Amino acid sequence: MELSQYIDHTLLKPTATSDDIIKLCKEAISYNFYAVCVNSCYVPIAKKELNNSKVKIAAVIGFPLGATNTQTKVCEAKQAIKDGADEIDMVLNIGFLKAKLFKQVQDEIAAVKDAIGTHTLKVILEICYLTDDEIRKACQLSKNANADFVKTSTGFGTGGATEEAVKIMIEEVGNTLKIKASGGIRDTATAKKYIELGVRRIGTSSGIDIVTSTKNDVDEHSY
Repeated sequence: MELSQYIDHTLLKPTATSDDIIKLCKEAISYNFYAVCVNSCYVPIAKKELNNSKVKIAAVIGFPLGATNTQTKVCEAKQAIKDGADEIDMVLNIGFLKAKLFKQVQDEIAAVKDAIGTHTLKVILEICYLTDDEIRKACQLSKNANADFVKTSTGFGTGGATEEAVKIMIEEVGNTLKIKASGGIRDTATAKKYIELGVRRIGTSSGIDIVTSTKNDVDEHSY
């Protein structure tokens, strides 16, 4: 598979405008990226821009803290699908996980998955805040809730993807779930390293640099 087909071309900055999203979509078509990843308010614009292309639309839900209630996440996910999203990237409730409220965490993931049906659900673990055991538990809960992917990071935490965390995630989910690595992946070598480990999707705002083997200046939030 082409490197470009691993990439979710991402723009989640709070300052992103409609014009920025249109530009993102045009780039995704031009570089044959698998998907764009946007905040849910921009799904209708992305749908219009990508309507005659093969590029998928991923919408983030409960982003970036994961601390909205279950009903809010379900409502946001349903609306994103109605607006044209193909995939949902949902932040799990990190505080609940750390408090060992495992049933609540699993039930929430399951509720969002039930709400979106056959559409792809990626669960963002935000690994920078989790211990190894918590990463394992989050993977187990996501698996039990019938999610499709576990994802490393939002890009808004204190750190992004790490090789160690990805290895733990792969060990825990095996072939049952796919893995998306995101956060700090800005060059070809890093992207290929994660793909070689077994990652099936890369979330990044540096997709063009990655597929063209060029490196431009990037700001601190390159997802």
